[in-house]
Amino acid sequence: MSRSGLVTIAGRPNAGKSTLLNRLVGERLSITSPKAQSTRNRIVGIHTQDASDGQEAAQLVFLDTPGLFEPRDELHRSMRSVALKALTDADVIVHLADASEGTPPPLDIAARLQSRPTAPIITALNKIDLVDAARLRDIEAQAPGALPVSAATGEGIDRLLRAILDRLPESPFLYPADELSTSPVRFFAAELVRETALEQLDQEVPHSLAVDIDEFREDRSPVYIRAIIYVERDSQKAILLGHKGTRIRALGQAARTKIEGLVGQPVYLDLWVKVLPNWRRDPQALKRLGYA
Repeated sequence: MSRSGLVTIAGRPNAGKSTLLNRLVGERLSITSPKAQSTRNRIVGIHTQDASDGQEAAQLVFLDTPGLFEPRDELHRSMRSVALKALTDADVIVHLADASEGTPPPLDIAARLQSRPTAPIITALNKIDLVDAARLRDIEAQAPGALPVSAATGEGIDRLLRAILDRLPESPFLYPADELSTSPVRFFAAELVRETALEQLDQEVPHSLAVDIDEFREDRSPVYIRAIIYVERDSQKAILLGHKGTRIRALGQAARTKIEGLVGQPVYLDLWVKVLPNWRRDPQALKRLGYA
C-alpha cells in the first residue's frame, strides 16, 4: 500500500517556505525573494517516490502558502485566506520557522489562529546555516521535537521527509507519478516575471505589482507570451518603464531567460505596463487577477 496526502508548508513571512518547497520537490516551482510576502497563491509541488531500495511508494503533495500575518488590505486578506484553507486541507503541516529569530512559538500562536489545526504538525527550524552551534542547541532545547533544517543547503531535509512520510495516511497516489505541479505553465511564466521585478525594483513597487499572461502561444517558434504588468499609480509605471524604456527592457530580458529555462525553448516575451488604480484594495480587480 502506498502513502499519499497534502503537506502544507506554513509559517511567518520570510521563513523560507518557497525555498523549502523547491528543495523538497527538486524543481524550482515557487519564486523566492528576500522581500517578504512574495508568495501570493497556493503553489503545489508534487514529490513522488517509487517502491525501491526498501522504500515504500509515496506521493507528497506540498502546498507552499503565503506567510501568515495580519492583513492590511484586500490582497492580504486573500493571501491569509489561501493559507488558512491550506491548513484545513492538510494531512500533515510543516510549521517552518526561522531559527535565526530564536525559539518559535506554536503555530496557532505565531499565526494567531482561532484554534490549533487538526492535522499533525512538524515544526522545522530553518536557516540553521545562519545560526552558530551553541545558539542552535539552546533553541532546540526550548523546542523539543523540532527538526533543524536548511532549505538553502539541504541539511536535515532527508530527516524532515522521513518525518512527513511517517505521518502521511495510507492512500493511492492523488496525481500521476510524473506530475510535478497542478498549475499551468502560463501561471509559472507570470510568477517568473513577478520574481524578476522583485529582484530588480525597489521595496515599494514590487508589492504594488501584479502580472497577467494575456496571450500564450506555444504553437509558435519562438513561443509567444504577452504579459501585462499592472501597477497602482502612474508614478510606479514610470519607475517600471525607466528612462526611455531601459528598465522594462532589462526586466524583460532577465525574465525571458528564466521562462526559456522553464519551457525548454526560445521565447518572445512581450511586456506591457498598465495602471489599475488601487487593485490591492478592489475585490473585483483581485478576482480578475486571480487573487479572489
